[in-house]
Amino acid sequence: MDSIYISVVEALIFAADDPISANEIITAIKAIDGSDIEISEDEVDTTVDSLNERYSNSGNAFTILKIANGYVYGTKPDHAKYVGYLSTEKSKRRLSQAALETLAIIAYKQPLTKPELESIRGVNSDYTINTLLEKNLINIQGRAETVGRPLLYVTTDEFLKYFGLRNIGDLPKPREIEEIMKDEDFQEQKRRIMMSGIEETIENEEGLEPEGEMDSEQEIEDESTT
Repeated sequence: MDSIYISVVEALIFAADDPISANEIITAIKAIDGSDIEISEDEVDTTVDSLNERYSNSGNAFTILKIANGYVYGTKPDHAKYVGYLSTEKSKRRLSQAALETLAIIAYKQPLTKPELESIRGVNSDYTINTLLEKNLINIQGRAETVGRPLLYVTTDEFLKYFGLRNIGDLPKPREIEEIMKDEDFQEQKRRIMMSGIEETIENEEGLEPEGEMDSEQEIEDESTT
């Protein structure tokens, strides 16, 4: 690939609001310079690696992340604690414990039907599934070839962006999850999120009058999300 396109790739990724794929980058280049331009997805990926190496050698605070089958600029993981300090949990689209549990099961078992999900969770998951569908974190991929032909659920590209994953294969393995759970930084972040959730719940209880009984899972979901 011509060296001139290194800065073009850099500019396209920088200008994109969402992760931009290698194919989209190639399409943009050929739309301007002609379809006879020879450039492959592997060359785009190699260019991104080269740019990241340059950023690292220069001590820059940012890097190009490979998530959701595309590329997007972001701060380095080393700076996550400092950048995260500036963000309040109220400004984030948080997920409740029930939603995270449901999402994790779907992510690792997909495609998955609602009866299969509920057999694992042990509770009705109608409300949580609807919440995840509304947030575009899961999607319907068709119907299973079983009795009643229940709907099949899978995760989406929005799920990958939400958790900073390049593809579903980047999900941590069970043993890696155990290591993450023991990490001190993770424990501190978890403590802050829990404290923020408790404060928000108190604010909601003080600002709202009781309106009757609510399904227990829905009540937990409403208290834990913004």
